[in-house]
Amino acid sequence: MTQKTPNIKVLYDEKVLADQVERLAKEVAQDLPENVLVISILKGSFIFAADLLRAIHRAGGIPDVEFITLSSYGDRETSSGKVEIMRDINNDVKGRDVLLVDDILESGRTMAFAKDLMFARGANTVQTCVLLDKPTNRAVDIKPDHRAFECEDLFVIGYGMDLAHGYRQLPYIGVVVADDDE
Repeated sequence: MTQKTPNIKVLYDEKVLADQVERLAKEVAQDLPENVLVISILKGSFIFAADLLRAIHRAGGIPDVEFITLSSYGDRETSSGKVEIMRDINNDVKGRDVLLVDDILESGRTMAFAKDLMFARGANTVQTCVLLDKPTNRAVDIKPDHRAFECEDLFVIGYGMDLAHGYRQLPYIGVVVADDDE
């Protein structure tokens, strides 16, 4: 059975994303220490993190890379409020400078949890970098150190972000709209 593709309104197209990632990478490369450990928070950030890391390389940075899978959403569109470690990093962060990379900073719970976890494990510094900053529904007091876009409170898909585990592969960020909302 073939699934009907939803009607998607593009918020940020490929060119806009590429331009913002390059800008952000230059900012990050200038701001961070040489031996930084970039930790990508999976799953939603994987495309953004890959593009950002390549752009940081082009900007002269040579970061180490790790991945952590955290979840407060499960299969829901809203956060449960409880963050769980689904897959942990392998490297020790003690004495390291860390850059946490995530797709969206919304409630702030996941990023605050990750930041507190890295400090508890002995990180020297922990900075944050997000693709989308959605401050409207912030539940904890946290602001990103680096961000590509400030975004309205919309449920977005594409560029790594999903709708029921689908549409992560889209090369842009969009929102699903009803056929009559165009």
